[in-house]
Amino acid sequence: MTQKSLHLRLGIAVSLGALFLILHAIPNYVYAPSNVRNIILSPLFWPYVVAGLTAIIGLSLLFTAFRPGEDVPFENEDVVHSDGITPWLRLAGLGAIMLVTMFALPRVGMVWTTMLVFVACAFMFRTRHPIAAVVCAVVVPLLLYAFFAHVAGVAIPQGDFVRLP
Repeated sequence: MTQKSLHLRLGIAVSLGALFLILHAIPNYVYAPSNVRNIILSPLFWPYVVAGLTAIIGLSLLFTAFRPGEDVPFENEDVVHSDGITPWLRLAGLGAIMLVTMFALPRVGMVWTTMLVFVACAFMFRTRHPIAAVVCAVVVPLLLYAFFAHVAGVAIPQGDFVRLP
């Protein structure tokens, strides 16, 4: 499989998924009361934002698939994957992470647990960019907490040990 054929397949699938969300799923299954004053707090706003971003990603994948240039095959296409125990160990590791997450959320809090889970998953799957993974593991949950707690006014579960402002 080449990069262009993969981009074409993914672009078609993602674009169709975005069209389904925009034309059918969000209008028919997301309830929005008419008395919401702030558009950011409307239940319709964020699903449409996510669907729009999904459509942009799908169209950009289609653009890269039809862009003129050399069609390069994947580098590791000839590598034979072993059917050893490694995939099962990763699956068991993900199960353990989910179990620990379930018990840690009420005690540690959502933000801190999310940071730890992000780092654990990044290193379990051997990321090529460990520093970026750690930075994202800290910054993304903090930004989401700041938005939901301070802008949207949504209470985020806090832990027993460290509370965020």
